[in-house]
Parts: sequence; structure tokens; C-alpha cells
Amino acid sequence: MTYPRMIPLVACIAALGQVLSAQESRYDKSFRDWDKNKDDKLSKEELPDNTKRNFERMDTDKSGFISLKEHVTYLTRGSGKRQQQRPKLEGYNVMQGISYAGTDNARQTLDLALPIKRSRDKPLPVIAFIHGGGWRGGSKDGGLNKIRGFLKSGMYAGVSIGYRLSNEAKWPAQIHDCKAAIRWIRANAKKHGLDGDRIAVHGTSAGGHLVAMLGTSAGVKAMDGSIGPYTGLSTKVACVVDYFGPTNFLRMNDFESRIDHDAKGSPEGLLIGGPVQDNKKKTLTADPISYVSKEDSPFLIMHGTKDMAVPYNQSVILYSALKKIGVPSALLTVTGGGHGVGGGVLNEHLQTFFDHHLLKKSGVFESLTIPVTKTAQR
Repeated sequence: MTYPRMIPLVACIAALGQVLSAQESRYDKSFRDWDKNKDDKLSKEELPDNTKRNFERMDTDKSGFISLKEHVTYLTRGSGKRQQQRPKLEGYNVMQGISYAGTDNARQTLDLALPIKRSRDKPLPVIAFIHGGGWRGGSKDGGLNKIRGFLKSGMYAGVSIGYRLSNEAKWPAQIHDCKAAIRWIRANAKKHGLDGDRIAVHGTSAGGHLVAMLGTSAGVKAMDGSIGPYTGLSTKVACVVDYFGPTNFLRMNDFESRIDHDAKGSPEGLLIGGPVQDNKKKTLTADPISYVSKEDSPFLIMHGTKDMAVPYNQSVILYSALKKIGVPSALLTVTGGGHGVGGGVLNEHLQTFFDHHLLKKSGVFESLTIPVTKTAQR
């Protein structure tokens, strides 16, 4: 007896198995990439910024580390559910996946959040978030949630910017993408009721590096790039919030870290396309500090003293250079804070900073030392 209808079913099952196998292989690769000390387990500090909040749920055996099995199990079971549960911004209309580069590359897109109740007579300033992930992970998808607290007043529009990762394109592709996104915001400001001259940028880790580049390299042709249809527009931003971003790649190994930043396989090496010390000329083009000038945007910088992924001194180096040349800037030092520290009292300083530079409200900015207990370690 034959069963002709079973053949398509068997084929479907086989195809599904191949998809799941490929998916698990991809997750296995991400585990190996994140496992910096190659001990076959992930600590919380080794996770990308946008994944740290899921650490406790991933660590099902409560060992304090994530095994490969826990990593794959969590991602294969939870990926679809997480996509469906992306939180919405109450009171905002959100447009996702807007191409800013004129391509069909999903990485070269942004999400835009506009308050539902607003006066079209008053163009809104913009807070744009750029994600971290070592330039090789993360996405724009959670960006609006990172700044949702600053949007609740309805006084700002929100943007989350995606960019090509280092496994797809090497430096300076990432800053070219981010600048194309800024130009898109400026070019489409009237259409969406935005103020193209009041754009703040906020980023964490690799995103902190990219917003620092936006703040220091406006008008530098090699960094502005030629991506997108609006290349004649300015890429200058109104102000910068840099959370623990690298600023001087060649000096990262000068300070205590759990990563060998000079290695070919380091986040910086993968971004540049080789060991940074062997590619100094190109590496210098990726350092925000290389472009510091008195015309730079105002900076608010935050860094934890116990950051073992991006050394605290990276922010000290940038802050010192900005202050020396007279750029308005402040450094918030979080004593005992590790990589990913944020929230708590820090958000109050950010709110004041945004309101001052985007809404022209009075504010005082000075460098402060803040204990980690007054923040929310993520």
C-alpha cells in the first residue's frame, strides 16, 4: 500500500529540521563570539547590552553563568515570542523599518515614534538612539524602549537607528549609515513635523562610540560618507549622550579589561578588519577623539569605574580632550559601575540635558561622581 500524501509531509518535516538546525548553528556562533575568555560559558558582562536584561531568565540552573544549551534553548524557544511582545509606546504612533539609505537592507533602516497628541505648529525636537553590541550584534528594535522614559512627556519625537554590523561591512560603514540616518531625519523633518536642527543622539557602548563620532566629526567628508539621497545636508547634531563608548582604540589595552582589544578577533579588530595596532592609520579614523574641535556638539558622558568591557579611562580621555578645547561637556562617573550601568539618578541628568539643549530650559551641567547604588545596574 502506498501513501502518496506522506511524501510532502516528510519533505516539510525535513525542511523544518534544516531550518531549526541552521538557526541553532547561528545561535551557537553567537555564543562563541560572546564567550570572550573561551570558558564555554557566558557571564552577564559578556552579553551584549540589549541581552543583559534577560540573563536571569536564560540562566535556568541559577549557576551564575549561561551554558551553550541554555543559550540555544532560550533563543529558539523565545525568539518568536519576543518579536510579538515588543512593547508599544503609549501615546505614540510608531513607524518601523523606514529606509534611510534608499536600499532594501533591513540594517539601514530606522524606527520613528511620533506623539499622537501634538501641535503641528510646533516642530518636535528628536531624540535618536543608537544601539550597542560591539558593532557585531544588537539591533534597532529595542531602541525606542531605551528612551521611552524621555518621550512620555510628548515633547519629543523618538528615533532608533539601525546600521550594518561588522560581519557585513567594515569601518567606516557604520558611521556612514548613522550619518545617512541623521540626514534622513533632517530631510523629512517638515513631513513629520520635526525640528531638523534639534536632534540629540544617545548611544550605549558601540552605540556610544557612534554617537561620539556624530558629535565630533560633522562635516568631515570621509566620515559623512555618500549614503542615501540627501548627501548635501548637514550631519551635525544638537547634543550627544555617550554611555561608556570606546573613544581611542589604540589605548584600550592600556587599562584593565577582560578583553584583549588589540586582538584580531576583538570587537575593535573585527570592526577595523584586523588588529588595531597593525592598522593604526585606519584605526585612528574610527576614534572620536581624532576629530575633536571647538565646533563639536555638547557632550554628556557616563561611565562606570569597574567596566571590564570598555575601560572607564576611554571616557576620561574623550572628556579631557573636549574640556581642553572648550566644548561644553560633563562626565558622570559611576563608582563601582560595570558595563551596562544606567537608569536611576542618571536618567534625571539625561532629562535635564535633553531639556536644556532641545527645549532651551535652564540647566546646570557639571562632572559628578555617582555611586552605583543610585543607578539601575542592567
